[in-house]
Amino acid sequence: MNTGQARVDREGKTEIRTAEPGTWASIRETVKVGVQALLIALVVRTLLFQPFNIPSGSLIPTLLIGDYLFVSKYTYGYSKYSLPLSEYLPFQAHGRVWAAEPKRGDIAVFKLPKDNATDYIKRVIGLPGDKIQVVEGVLNINGKPVKRERIADYETLDAFDQVVKVPQYMETLPGGVTHRVIERDGDRGFWDNTEVYTVPPGHFFMMGDNRDNSTDSRDLASVGYVPFENFVGRAEMIFFSIDERTPAWQIWRWPADVRWGRIFSTIH
Repeated sequence: MNTGQARVDREGKTEIRTAEPGTWASIRETVKVGVQALLIALVVRTLLFQPFNIPSGSLIPTLLIGDYLFVSKYTYGYSKYSLPLSEYLPFQAHGRVWAAEPKRGDIAVFKLPKDNATDYIKRVIGLPGDKIQVVEGVLNINGKPVKRERIADYETLDAFDQVVKVPQYMETLPGGVTHRVIERDGDRGFWDNTEVYTVPPGHFFMMGDNRDNSTDSRDLASVGYVPFENFVGRAEMIFFSIDERTPAWQIWRWPADVRWGRIFSTIH
């Protein structure tokens, strides 16, 4: 293989000019830096932070469709599901290392127990051993209604992309975490009156803040109780946000459609 450059001289003879040593050194250095950057990115994504985007409205008003956020993977320790493409791994490791259990009120990403592959994001509502029930729209934990206070209605989009106002509340969970929830269908939605759920050991009960538009642990057939092993990490910060009707790749629409006030905001 010829690694030089060919040229024809005045007499029609072809001669080979070898590349300057400094050129190959520069190429090797560029490749080295690129490989190092990829390895650092892989380590960061695997062990520290992983980016996610919000494709549905189940956590409105806390998280909006079009939000892009960082999830800390070290917060709860590491399991098989902390690794990229975990559903394709040939081994079946169980448990967690450096484990720290989620706290009530955390917004967390987890693998859907039904298939152990689909990423879901919800709020931690019930801890192992808790009894959870919703009665006329009011969340009850261990037999006691959770405090909620009606605040100004929230403006959102209905199924026809029309702006509508829906009831909004400040909800305070046991332990002191306060966050907003909305009741799109008032207190008569499908999941506003439920059975009593008893959270099994080693599992957690997850719910969306958009209480009438969230498939979560109330639906035992679709989500149910989430094993601690399935947790990927805790949502920490929004690093980008754009109107849900605008694709992020349409850069020319950013000035008008990016939600500038949400960028670099922490998640509660």
